[in-house]
Amino acid sequence: MAECDWDEVTVIRKKAPKSNQQLKTQQAINAAQRQGLEIETSKKFNAGHNKQHVGDKNTAKLDRETEELHHETVGLDVGRLIQQGRQAKNLTQKDLATKINEKPQIVNEYENGKAIPNQVILGKMERILDIKLRGKEKGQSLHAKGK
Repeated sequence: MAECDWDEVTVIRKKAPKSNQQLKTQQAINAAQRQGLEIETSKKFNAGHNKQHVGDKNTAKLDRETEELHHETVGLDVGRLIQQGRQAKNLTQKDLATKINEKPQIVNEYENGKAIPNQVILGKMERILDIKLRGKEKGQSLHAKGK
């Protein structure tokens, strides 16, 4: 023991992780912190999500848009015609919806003027109600021209 020099200190430790090695576990990060190594953390954008299309960018662009973007809806005049024709035939909204193979909610939206016009649905309603719902002769009977 006489060979020991009191001025020298020998510390036995494990090798420090290489700088290019990424620390992925919490245990490895804690060990690196104890050793005084620099630790860099970064979060990847949308990492771990199965999102292919993100609408945030387009939503912000639409918010900044000055003009109002909206779909055209069926007019209230068409809604009133549908309602009057349906009541003239003693049909409920559900009955009319069943006859045109649509949901009752669709008929309700058309009568309230909130629906986006679909020519197929309007054509079905015209045939069942026997009233024109499109064009210049709105409200006229479908068979009035043929007579």
